Amino acid sequence: MSFFIRQGVRAKLNEGHNGKFAKRRDKRKKRESGQHQRKKKAVESADLSHHSSLRNEEIESEVEDEVESNRLGKSVQFESDDDAGETAQDKKVRLAKLYLSEIEREERERAECEVIDKDVIAHRLKEDYLEQSGKLRKTVADSYVGFDSDGMQFLRCKEHKLAITCLVVSSDNKYVYSGSKDCGIVKWSLADRRKVNCRPRMQKGSADSNNGHTATVLSLAISSDSQFLASGGENKVIHIWNPDTLVHLHAFKGHNSAVTGLAFRKGTHQLFSVSADKAVKIWSLDEMAYIESLFGHQTGITSVDVLSRERAVTSGGRDHTVRIWKVVEESQLIYNGHVGSIDAVKLINEEHFLSCGDDGQLCLWGTKKKKPLCTVDFAHGIAAQNEEPNWISSIATLTNTDLVASGSQDGHIKLWKCDSGFRSLSPLLNIPVTGFVNAMSFTSDGNFLIVGVGQEHRLGRWWKIKEAKNGIFIIPLTKKHN
Repeated sequence: MSFFIRQGVRAKLNEGHNGKFAKRRDKRKKRESGQHQRKKKAVESADLSHHSSLRNEEIESEVEDEVESNRLGKSVQFESDDDAGETAQDKKVRLAKLYLSEIEREERERAECEVIDKDVIAHRLKEDYLEQSGKLRKTVADSYVGFDSDGMQFLRCKEHKLAITCLVVSSDNKYVYSGSKDCGIVKWSLADRRKVNCRPRMQKGSADSNNGHTATVLSLAISSDSQFLASGGENKVIHIWNPDTLVHLHAFKGHNSAVTGLAFRKGTHQLFSVSADKAVKIWSLDEMAYIESLFGHQTGITSVDVLSRERAVTSGGRDHTVRIWKVVEESQLIYNGHVGSIDAVKLINEEHFLSCGDDGQLCLWGTKKKKPLCTVDFAHGIAAQNEEPNWISSIATLTNTDLVASGSQDGHIKLWKCDSGFRSLSPLLNIPVTGFVNAMSFTSDGNFLIVGVGQEHRLGRWWKIKEAKNGIFIIPLTKKHN
């Protein structure tokens, strides 16, 4: 099978209810088709001529105009894109001005002053461009020297009597949202270390059963502007919430099995979802509409992640593949390396990502190689009861840095450092935690690691750690003083 596969399953947009969105999307596709057509033809030609020899070759680098388009539109994605009567050049100028004014506003708020030096804005522009191109890399791992055991706190509540299955941190690092096998969603204040709101389980058959989860919650995602919170679980429905109040806004029905992963594209209200039904689906929350479905995985999909580009990375569980879905090009890239089920995948930056699974392997990938750049076997040791590798149940990455984390049921969370070329992973810290580490996330400033633990694995009830507790760990990380 070719490494680069043409994806020919583009789904139609909803008609009538979603007519306006369809026109806008068609207009965008027409505008972009010219600049992508030559690249697509070249790739397809290369695919046919190298069908049997792509095993160790690199993939072509990304399209620069995609990076530029993402960069200029980053801060105005939430604005209307109805550009009737506006030339392409006028729109580019308008977006650039809005982008610069947004950067200036953010930097003024960060510095708490009215006037910002031009060098600060220039540095921010350069950093944003490097982030979009996948070349931004902050070397921070060596500054971490430990964790504050005295400041470490464990949060519990009655809505989470069973194992935590997923969590997400708001972009401003003020709140943590968690889901569990109790079918509830809880909002926590990171500053006050307490529960501030919750959505308990809905009873099947009740009048409001369509406004919440009636089965295990498996996935959570929050938009980068904190306007929407999405949740999915075993009842096959994706629920959309107001993150401030947890008021129910909408329910998406389309998956035929459990919704196992959710991710918002950064700077937009575009939502990617994956399911045990083998499908990747894309939704627009601006119109509360379904966009399309993507197919290719041979077994149930276990997780999804996305950054700024209009593409997503997914892990295919028992089909042993990781795939990158290039939405604009309508294509997918396939990566092979694990020998067991791939249960989680996380982007480090636009060019590198991390994966883990029940084979005990922790794999570091580059988008231009079909095999892992680095594989750590037995990353969490061997289980004494069966002499099998400990199942890595969750991973976390501090975006655009060299710091990643992995968790299992062996009693430790491990922090790792990626080397300068992303060719190796070096152990950095061990943090003792009892139970199945089912979910993890760094705060965006890297000051905390938020961990969801349980007595059982998030995906089943194969065995139980009775001494563990179900809840959320807030772990302050200690850095060197500059």
